[in-house]
Amino acid sequence: MKNLISMIVALLISGQAISQNSKLKSVNRKQNQDHYTFELSDKVTRQKINFKNRYGITVAGDLYTPKTLGNQKLPAIILSGPFGAVKEQSSGLYANELAARGFITLAFDPSFTGESGGEVRNVASPDIFTEDFSAAVDYAGLLPSVNRNRIGVMAICGLSGMALTATTSDSRIKAVATASMYDISRSMSRNHKDSYTKEQRYKVINYLSQQRWLDAENGNYAVGLHEVPFDEKGNVAKGKRVLPEALPQNPDPVLASFFDYYRTPRGFHPRSINSTTAWTATTPMAFFSFPMAANIEMISPRPVLLLAGENAHSRYYSEDVYKMASEPKELVIVPKADHVDLYDRTELIPFDKLEAFFKKNLK
Repeated sequence: MKNLISMIVALLISGQAISQNSKLKSVNRKQNQDHYTFELSDKVTRQKINFKNRYGITVAGDLYTPKTLGNQKLPAIILSGPFGAVKEQSSGLYANELAARGFITLAFDPSFTGESGGEVRNVASPDIFTEDFSAAVDYAGLLPSVNRNRIGVMAICGLSGMALTATTSDSRIKAVATASMYDISRSMSRNHKDSYTKEQRYKVINYLSQQRWLDAENGNYAVGLHEVPFDEKGNVAKGKRVLPEALPQNPDPVLASFFDYYRTPRGFHPRSINSTTAWTATTPMAFFSFPMAANIEMISPRPVLLLAGENAHSRYYSEDVYKMASEPKELVIVPKADHVDLYDRTELIPFDKLEAFFKKNLK
């Protein structure tokens, strides 16, 4: 299956597109910045919070607390993702549901994105995004309602690599789970299913390096495709949006599934990079240099749970991590689900499994 970004390039080159969904236009006009893509459970309360990471960047989050808390100290779960999403989307949905099941949960926007700080907007860092998870543990562990010895993390899609990486070096994290995992370092530096040739990798590195000159000369940071594609002539293809304004005719199913979440009322949010814009063009440089979860065996004896859709184009990421991780570990393949289904299809997301996993391992 072709890389998602390659599909988008085909759209950019062909220029074939259908009219934008009229409902999305309405959402774009009326949707305010506090919009959430899911309904808040009547069993929990939600509070806006912020904390600083060790680089001094202010990270914005939402704290979800069960209404039945009382005076007890509860286990906590830190959540983020997907890559290019905000806490009002998928991570918030997971946080909301898990809080309704008895956990204190914290969904956050990674540095430089959403409501979080960072002077340069929409730039990603494997190091700083990983640090954000540990900084969230700092914050949660100081709450009087949280048992600091019972903290886990979970991430969706592209933040999964950061959650796993944080767990390798932060023993305060007692359990880690992922859904629809994407290894962003591997994806950016080697493309979907490692399809880049060595020559293509050199071309991408040269493109990113030359883009730095342009940014330095212009005094600002251009946006571009973080999974760099090639056109039919074998040249680097550029773009200014992760997802197109409109779908091409007869779109590839993977592109259509991402579009259906980020670009329609189902999951659109005005602060989401994937809904509205793109990452800074030079973002992939750090991901070429710093692979995620390089020391994944260090998570053991703490447990790892990996959820992947049966029909997900990203399924191999979870399967490969499962092979590399040490026990205890578990891979759950969700029947009839694709990659994006695990963002918000509550009838498919195995929340019972997540609840049991965290209750067992955050004792």
